[in-house]
Amino acid sequence: MIVLDTHIWVNWIVGGNGALPQSVVNAMSAESHLAISAISCFEVALLVKRGRLTLPLPLAEWLIEATVNSGVESLPITCEIASQSVAITDIHRDPADRIIIATAIVHDAKLASIDSVFPDYAELQTRLIGSK
Repeated sequence: MIVLDTHIWVNWIVGGNGALPQSVVNAMSAESHLAISAISCFEVALLVKRGRLTLPLPLAEWLIEATVNSGVESLPITCEIASQSVAITDIHRDPADRIIIATAIVHDAKLASIDSVFPDYAELQTRLIGSK
């Protein structure tokens, strides 16, 4: 399984493979199970509300297209994920990003992201796809 960071997921759904780094496209093509953390839906909704993201469909419709109809599974935030997000190294202050990282760890999955801070996590050393 590959957990997609929010920006990877949105860019892929809106812009297709051309909107992603080739390393991410290659990994996604080779993997049959793609997922997001449910916190990514929150992040998208917040970006839309704040006017920082414009979607081609109303938010509720876009979320259905971007999950159910695209084959991307939305993984719930469990107690284990919540506690893991607090237990990981204190590098990233953004709780949503910490939850996404913890989701990949708990599900023993790869994580597709180009977040410049993610490579600093020892916990992601063997999981990260897309960062330099």
